[in-house]
Amino acid sequence: MPAFPDAARTALADTRLRGNLAHATTAIRGKRAEAVGELADWEELREAGRAVKERTLRHLDRYLLQVEERVTAAGGQVHWARDAEEASRIVVDLVRATGEREVLKVKSMVTQEIGLNAALAEAGIAAYETDLAELIVQLGEDRPSHILVPAIHRNRAEIREIFLQTMGTHGTPAPADLNDDPKRLAAAARSHLREKFLRAKVAVSGVNFLVAETGTAVVVESEGNGRMCLTLPETLISVAGIEKVVPTWQDLEIFLQLLPRSSTGERMNPYTSTWTGTTADDGPRTFHLVLVDGGRTDALADPIGRQVLNCIRCSACLNVCPVYERVGGHAYGSVYPGPIGAVLSPQLRGTASAVDRSLPYASTLCGACYEVCPVKIDIPEVLVHLRARVVDEQRGRLLPNPERMAMAAARWVLSGPSRLAAAQRTASVAGRLVTRGGKVGRLPGPAAGWTDARDAPAPAAESFRAWWRRTHRHSRPEDQGPAGPSPLGEDR
Repeated sequence: MPAFPDAARTALADTRLRGNLAHATTAIRGKRAEAVGELADWEELREAGRAVKERTLRHLDRYLLQVEERVTAAGGQVHWARDAEEASRIVVDLVRATGEREVLKVKSMVTQEIGLNAALAEAGIAAYETDLAELIVQLGEDRPSHILVPAIHRNRAEIREIFLQTMGTHGTPAPADLNDDPKRLAAAARSHLREKFLRAKVAVSGVNFLVAETGTAVVVESEGNGRMCLTLPETLISVAGIEKVVPTWQDLEIFLQLLPRSSTGERMNPYTSTWTGTTADDGPRTFHLVLVDGGRTDALADPIGRQVLNCIRCSACLNVCPVYERVGGHAYGSVYPGPIGAVLSPQLRGTASAVDRSLPYASTLCGACYEVCPVKIDIPEVLVHLRARVVDEQRGRLLPNPERMAMAAARWVLSGPSRLAAAQRTASVAGRLVTRGGKVGRLPGPAAGWTDARDAPAPAAESFRAWWRRTHRHSRPEDQGPAGPSPLGEDR
């Protein structure tokens, strides 16, 4: 993937993409605002969610060991993975041990993060996505572009064409007379998936929350596909980031209010599935829980950056972000797009690549993401923090570019009063030369990028320094304060 500025430039030229995004995010924002407005204690709920997450992260080691103890006692098996490669290998080995060559999947961000589908395919194991939007992405050989609605960049006509062209090669084909009515599209997906639900022996799920006190895994979803995957197969493999833990069921109750309102604008999720280990007469006979670090402990060690681990993947920040609404999720080069991706991906993956170095700059710092975040992650603060980290890491490593040369020149000018005074006089003269109609016209060279994108006011005819000297030349010493005749003198 190219760095964000290049990817965003391509996305901005796609008018259909921008139309799809504007329509979808506007609708979701409206539903969220209505659902949140029903609760008089919404801000108290946000603060409670933040406090629970912060407390959990402070004692994460203890809660993770408690999860392992409870899951094992309930008949499950816990596996620990340091990184994406180890997590994928664990899951592949577990599937191979069953002798099966296909698995069903519940929508899961962490399995996308670790590249599980590609690892399974390389091992000769077919993975079938069962979430409707994920199915659309998979059948279209596409990439997700949203946390909640991975196919948000597709409209109904495009989805119809994908179903007609590809469903038959993966199972039950779409009806030949399929149109773009949402009910017909959903019915086609249901028929396509039904045979897979009934024959699958292994399922892979993500986890929205892990309740430490009982070792219970929780998945929230809207379509019922998760319930099918979590109950019908004989083997269930759940993959979770280590930050998904909440201490108690009472804590979980807070998030089951925050998450649906922030994500889909609903009072509660249509399906909330919970499972604790295995039972003899119901559900899967074998349960595996894979806990993934994947850079999370590195993020945890950062006093400012660690707050991104509070994220409950609601996608509220994406739906209000003016940058995301115009460029979509693919421009971020990560399975975590939007504002949360801009602060999460560089911490999980590091900033060695040009893509990850560019992500902290993929924001206007308007603060809308912080205002809607249900667990009060101060994303603008983390963005600025990561920008400073990128600059510090790159300092002295790269050849000078125009930006660094300009910053070096500014530092030299601003470090001496006489140099600053000379620069102000020069700017005043130059400003008059480029001013047209009270505004700065097109600047030459690289500076044209500034004036091509915005109106810049004309420089003042007189600097503050010159005004001070002109108006205070004959002031009495006793009126000038203890600092002397001029706070702007050449030697001050």
